Amino acid sequence: MDPVSQGLVGAILPQSVSSKTELRFAAAIGFLSGLLADIDVVIRSSTDPLLFLDYHRQFTHSLVFIPIGGLVAALFCWLFLKKRLSFWKIYFYAFLGYGTHCFLDTCTNYGTELLWPFSDARIAWNAVSIIDPVFTFTLAFLVIIAVVRKSPLIARIGLLFAVSYLLFGLYQRERAEDALLSLSQSRGHEVERVLVHPSIGNLLVWRSIYEAEGNYYVQAVRVGPFSEPKIYNGDSIKVFDSSNELHELDPDSVLYSDIDRFKHFAKDFLVVHPEYPDIIGDLRMGILPNSIKPIWGIEVDLNNQNEHVSMDNYDRAVTNGAIQTFISMLLGRDLH
Repeated sequence: MDPVSQGLVGAILPQSVSSKTELRFAAAIGFLSGLLADIDVVIRSSTDPLLFLDYHRQFTHSLVFIPIGGLVAALFCWLFLKKRLSFWKIYFYAFLGYGTHCFLDTCTNYGTELLWPFSDARIAWNAVSIIDPVFTFTLAFLVIIAVVRKSPLIARIGLLFAVSYLLFGLYQRERAEDALLSLSQSRGHEVERVLVHPSIGNLLVWRSIYEAEGNYYVQAVRVGPFSEPKIYNGDSIKVFDSSNELHELDPDSVLYSDIDRFKHFAKDFLVVHPEYPDIIGDLRMGILPNSIKPIWGIEVDLNNQNEHVSMDNYDRAVTNGAIQTFISMLLGRDLH
């Protein structure tokens, strides 16, 4: 999730179990510790763009790394707070703050290697968007009030809000998925895979994809708290299959390996971009929740198979038309 939310959730948990006299220290330690796991973003390569994808949300976000990450955060905080708190109290707050990071990221749709090194599966619970203003601003308000009033009770209310909001996201996801499966049945499709996750900044409109008969079908599903689900149909696009579409691809080449790495990152939701035939895109993300145009992908060059692919963003320009369409979806209006 976004760094501010990570820091806030990292702060609210230590706050909620601290005393009044230590609450401000607990908040600061937790906030910094909640940010630390994203230090993996520095792992990059100028020649291998996919290296960032390999390591972001990998070992620093795993369950087994929490004690280590908490220790690193505690050692840093101890340099400034050793006259105020014991090292073990600092470590306790840092451990809690750091530990929230991997769970919050797993609640999004990006994919987190929570079980590394025992599994490289990128787990995503698809309960909340990577950016959600309602979640972030409400939590920020409660964290600040708890600090100002030195109130663990307000922090506990904030923690309860955070957990309840994420659980509501899971409930909304199930409603959207049920609506999606009903739609597929009405079309007579035998569904092989389903992906449902919230569109940017809300828990009302969900990007929904299912695979059937060699195609992905993309649509937006609005699930209002007090209304029946509403479907905004998109289009279908062919499932990418390298064996059928890239006949000249050498299985021993760097290109083959890079495509496989990108496939793992994207959970195999790969398509050839409908406007760029040399781009393999990650269908999970689109500028509109019912669009078949991926917003990022890798460029395939069969003439240079022993060089790493390039990765870039596509179709990320937010036009007035796209904004108006998205607002209409949020309000449950019909599209024209």
